[in-house]
Amino acid sequence: MAKKPSMGRQKIKIAKIKKNHLQVTFSKRRSGLFKKASELCTLCGVEIAIVVFSPAGKVFSFGRRNVEYIVDRFFTRNPRPNYNAFQLVETHQSASIRELNLQLTQLLNELEDEKKRGESLDFMRKDSQKRFWWEAPIEMLDLNEPEQLRDCMVELKKKVGNQTNSLLLEIKPPRMNTASSTIDIHTFGGYGNGFF
Repeated sequence: MAKKPSMGRQKIKIAKIKKNHLQVTFSKRRSGLFKKASELCTLCGVEIAIVVFSPAGKVFSFGRRNVEYIVDRFFTRNPRPNYNAFQLVETHQSASIRELNLQLTQLLNELEDEKKRGESLDFMRKDSQKRFWWEAPIEMLDLNEPEQLRDCMVELKKKVGNQTNSLLLEIKPPRMNTASSTIDIHTFGGYGNGFF
């Protein structure tokens, strides 16, 4: 099956649209025009007023501040007047918004730090549980962990016995029979069957 070739991106002719498509095109283009005007106001800090009449004769207007204020300024050609009540309210609102945005940013940063701290604590908790698994209750151990625990305890018992032997040999024993020069570790309680 052959794919239908697309029209692609084409240049649109600027010409009057047919009567039946006027209202649909107007409503789509009007919102785009107002959006672009709002972006221009935000980016450049300008004051804009747009007055548009629909094909049906309705009036639509857009003004960053107040359409009447901007139109009056245009017709009187006066420079920007001193602050009036409207400007004071707008300035106060802008300052409040900046302050709230700053607080929001700080809170979001604190939240992110706390999340990282929580993740770090979780990691440390899990790591310590892995390293000190023998401290967990015996019921919480896996099937092979009690055997590992027993083997570790036997190994620890051997190491303690060897250390005890070496420490006892370092101590100068009282003079004994020459026939018995080694010390019997069982006499001092080593290698007994008391553990297992």
